[in-house]
Amino acid sequence: MDSWRKIKQSFSFCIFFVVLSHHGTKSFEQATAEGDIIIGGLFPIHESVNVTVNYDGSENQTCDRFSTANLVQSLIMVQALEEINQKQELGNLTLGYLILDSCGDVTTALRKIPSFMKGNCNTSAQQSSPVLAVIGGYYSEIAIAVTRLLNLEYIPEISYGATSGLLSDKTRFPSFMRTVPQDDHQARAISEILDNNGWTWVGVLTTDGEYGRYITERLWYYTNQKGICFAFTSVLPDDLNDYSLGKSIESTVKTIIDNENVSVIVSFAKPDHMMYIFQKLLNDPQGTRRVWLASDIWSQSPEILNTKKHTLSDIGTIIGVTFKSGNTTKLERYLDDLDENPNHHKNNPFLSTFLKLHGSTSSEELKTMIYPSAVFSIELAVKAIAQAVEDLCTDRDCKTKRLSPLELRGALRKAKFHMDGKNYSFDPHGDLNAEYDIILWKQTSESLDVHDIVAHYSILQSSLTFISQEARDAFYIYIGNVTSRCTDSCQPGYSKTSVSGQPRCCYQCEPCAENYFSNTTDSEKCNPCEKNYYSLKGSSKCLPRKTDFLKWGDVYLIVLLSFTSLGAVLTIVVGIIFLAHWNTPVVRSSVGPISIILLLSLMITFTSVILFGGPPNSYQCQARQVVFGLSFTLCVSCIMVKSFKIVLAFEFDPDTQNVLKKLYKPYLIIAVCMAGQVVIVTTWLVHSPPSTDSEITKDNMKLIFCNEKLIPAFGAMLVYIGLLALICFGIAFKGRKLPDSYNDAKFITFAMLIYFISWIMFGPVYVNVTDKYLPAVEMVVILISAYGILFCQFFTKCYIILCKKEANTEKSFRRDIRNYSRDRKGSEDELSSKGIENPTLSLSLESFPNSQFSDSITDWSSIRQPSVSSNSLSPVLNPQQNILQDNLNSSKTLKRISSLPSSLIK
Repeated sequence: MDSWRKIKQSFSFCIFFVVLSHHGTKSFEQATAEGDIIIGGLFPIHESVNVTVNYDGSENQTCDRFSTANLVQSLIMVQALEEINQKQELGNLTLGYLILDSCGDVTTALRKIPSFMKGNCNTSAQQSSPVLAVIGGYYSEIAIAVTRLLNLEYIPEISYGATSGLLSDKTRFPSFMRTVPQDDHQARAISEILDNNGWTWVGVLTTDGEYGRYITERLWYYTNQKGICFAFTSVLPDDLNDYSLGKSIESTVKTIIDNENVSVIVSFAKPDHMMYIFQKLLNDPQGTRRVWLASDIWSQSPEILNTKKHTLSDIGTIIGVTFKSGNTTKLERYLDDLDENPNHHKNNPFLSTFLKLHGSTSSEELKTMIYPSAVFSIELAVKAIAQAVEDLCTDRDCKTKRLSPLELRGALRKAKFHMDGKNYSFDPHGDLNAEYDIILWKQTSESLDVHDIVAHYSILQSSLTFISQEARDAFYIYIGNVTSRCTDSCQPGYSKTSVSGQPRCCYQCEPCAENYFSNTTDSEKCNPCEKNYYSLKGSSKCLPRKTDFLKWGDVYLIVLLSFTSLGAVLTIVVGIIFLAHWNTPVVRSSVGPISIILLLSLMITFTSVILFGGPPNSYQCQARQVVFGLSFTLCVSCIMVKSFKIVLAFEFDPDTQNVLKKLYKPYLIIAVCMAGQVVIVTTWLVHSPPSTDSEITKDNMKLIFCNEKLIPAFGAMLVYIGLLALICFGIAFKGRKLPDSYNDAKFITFAMLIYFISWIMFGPVYVNVTDKYLPAVEMVVILISAYGILFCQFFTKCYIILCKKEANTEKSFRRDIRNYSRDRKGSEDELSSKGIENPTLSLSLESFPNSQFSDSITDWSSIRQPSVSSNSLSPVLNPQQNILQDNLNSSKTLKRISSLPSSLIK
């Protein structure tokens, strides 16, 4: 039953083919050659069909636009077959051919296809051998229609030019194969050329056929990934005899001229389309001087340009993408040996007609129409069929036992064939993925050279490679500095910003913000700088951010440290002087132990200044404020104790004096004052201690500084010291008018005034200074405060010790007291009548125990012979009473005595 069904189906097909072959034109030209195995050929020897309609509605179809190039392509097949036969590559088997003219028209091709099937149906007595395979057609639209029909008899079709990606679908087109890559790869190659040259705004010309639609869609896909846009897409009728072709050409030319900023145009049109377009473009100056990217369909068609009227430079530059080129030597030799007598080519009416028209120049004209890519593709198709036949006929006598198209199709899918030393095979999609050649058109003295290969495009690696450095240089010389962009490129330091309503290739260039950069042309976005790097607005790179702080080498810090060192040295010198003259009246009246503590605290204060310079760290940040706060608190505490002694020494009210004597505990007072500051700084360190921090300055430096963090604690520390200083100032102010030997209160007042002025100025300056010199502000204030105390408390005394030794004696101190007492006449009598003892002499006696000073006073008192007052606290004070009585006329006596300084403290 199955065999009968197959016979019945085959018979139905044969009837269909017979009816189809007799429909329309009753006869047509074909080139034939006998052989054991017949190979079909379908070539567009004429490129269009002219249709005329008769009065009765019938149509007359005439093929026109004879193509010499396509005739040569058919001869490539003939030459390849004859070479195989001559070399007997298939043993005793010979290959014949049946070549038909598709006329570049789908309907015409379908009407002629049954001729390839007559042998299979045994309907022709002239052709006993069936056509086992067909080479062609060239155009994808024709190949799609033809392979559907051939597949009814499983006849494989091997195209040398149909590149539509649709044909790779073996479910729909199981009998189709090709020796050229599909258009997806060509679209990728063209997009690579555009991208490599920075052409992002291009025009596209295409046709409304299968080939044009598919490759345009694939080109858009790849260019869209690379940021390339179509400025326009002009679609031309695929049929050259279409009545709307003229209007489409005019519209396309107008579009090209109007888009002046489109310097690069990609064209998938046919050669005749391009010929019409160039004819019109060259009539307008705005239509010339562009770069044209030609697809394989016209990349080797020099006839599109009338070189008698124009040169290639008028058009511009033409870059062609074509299939891999073959060796044309054998074909050229074949054409040279071609018999020019038309009568000798009756089996090939196409060639015979051509020879009749061109006579003796025919061979040379044929040679000028050789496309190397066609040589490779057609010859490779012949090689593939021959190899498949050889594989099938190795263990079989194919003369007696015919091969079937189905057998040959299966063998072709598995065949491994070679040419020019390389091996080839069809992939599972029936494709043969060879590389593309990139050609550059050049103008010669006589014609156009359209075969100059400058680069290759590898399908496997998806990369474009120039054949040599010379070819690369020539390529860029020809294209020059051509730019084709909607807008100018965004330089490094800028990024592209899309414009509403415009394609993404039409954009604005926005400068990168601060601390952002772009280092490529047409960057999509600006990238942020890494940590510790910065950039200015519109930068193309980030720079290392320099770290800024008060460096040791800074001139300001050097000056401050010099003063710090000087202060420390002077403090040490003062200490040495005091220790060397420890038992002298000046040192003893300055309360030696307290003064040594004061000098030690000043030394620590000067040392704390060093902690404000150099690269900050957390320990340093915590230590500098703590050390300064505690050391200066100790300074002020010592001074306050000395001030307090003044009140005690010159208080004339006995009851008050007794109370003050009980409260006067020098070291306890210092300890209590220090404890208050310790509580403040401890709370500060525990709750939120100072630490290093950083900020970016206006000049993009990374400023490292100490962040005090708990500002209230910092303020409390300074306020606490200020409160102690205010107490010192108030106490010392009362004793500012004492004798020259006892003038500590006056200098304490000056020291505290200097402190107040410097720290009052510190506040606003500290708040407003934000750069690396902020620590220097506090350093200056600390130095001023420390120097104020050092100068006011010790320098006058050192001057007396070193330069006025005569004033550093008991006699001098006694004289000062006596003179001071004489100025207080009336007031002292008043005091004496009240029984108040003179504190001056009392303190003098305390200051100089075991000395002759007390004896002198006793002798002095005996001379005056005073009477002893009942209110006197000690007999030794009677001479004092007499002295006070001699000074009753002085109105300032009481005030001056009450101002006696703390230098009398032991």
